[in-house]
Amino acid sequence: MKISQKEVEHVARLARLSIEPEGLQVMTSQMDAILGYVEKLNELDTTEIEPMAHAVPMSNAFREDEIQPVIGIERALQNAPASGENCFKVPKVIE
Repeated sequence: MKISQKEVEHVARLARLSIEPEGLQVMTSQMDAILGYVEKLNELDTTEIEPMAHAVPMSNAFREDEIQPVIGIERALQNAPASGENCFKVPKVIE
């Protein structure tokens, strides 16, 4: 195998995943298969291939930036579950 159970445990710990001991062997073999496939892809000659961000050509789907009138505080807060003093009220998350 290209990856050990100890390495899988380390990756799981970094990802904050809890893997049961009986699932560790399955996860190790699955990750080994994935790494084997990636290694197989590394054998391909890609010297003539241009780097790209997407598999298909894409153009910017966003609208042009235009100055728009502001919606105002009242309208911005009208659907808020809780508001006060011209602000959104949210539950306290830090003690």
